[in-house]
Amino acid sequence: MLRVHALIPAAGQSVRFGGTTLKQYAHLLGKPVIAHSIESLSWHPSVTAVTVALAPDDGIYGELIRPHYPAVNTVQGGASRAQTVLNGLLFIRQLDPECEWVLVHDAARPCLDRENLESLLKAAAESADGALLAVPVTDTLKQAGEAQTVEQTVSRSGLWAAQTPQMFRLDLLLRNLQAVMNFGSPPTDEAEAMERAGLHPLLVTGSLHNIKITGPDDLVLAEFILQQRQE
Repeated sequence: MLRVHALIPAAGQSVRFGGTTLKQYAHLLGKPVIAHSIESLSWHPSVTAVTVALAPDDGIYGELIRPHYPAVNTVQGGASRAQTVLNGLLFIRQLDPECEWVLVHDAARPCLDRENLESLLKAAAESADGALLAVPVTDTLKQAGEAQTVEQTVSRSGLWAAQTPQMFRLDLLLRNLQAVMNFGSPPTDEAEAMERAGLHPLLVTGSLHNIKITGPDDLVLAEFILQQRQE
């Protein structure tokens, strides 16, 4: 059986979410969003540990989350997602030197279902370059000009929208993420760090239900998705 350490970067300030509540702590069916994200990973027997990377000034996690999930580790994140993930990887390497696999999942992606997680774990274990959940792009894509007018239609052929979790061998992701952070701009996700090293992570078909909370309307949709699963 695989032995996987899950990492949840949660140091973002939720600029697009609005209001005073960080999106990972927004109320969703009786518990914070991040609680759903933790639970969506920790049920699987291959996920032997979970670490959450927090902002240095986070004063909420200890009050709302830690009492209910005492086995979850925490580490201080950084100014960017990439730095937060890097801090988390270094922490995991020190905490668990024998750890081979890491699974990175967004704190604000609470609707991951069990079937998708199972598919990702199996696919990543068989891929030398790791794997990530993603969905093929189906909408027509437009390239905008400076005045927000249409410049051209962009072919969606071969385009996928990346999701999380994303799963890689810990040493490989750590090495490539460090290289990108030292010699280039921060990657937008972990797969990009692998791509810049010339590697080719596997795309595993996910679900449109695996949404990321970016605005208040997403909470309504997430609530509907989770309620449907309970019926």
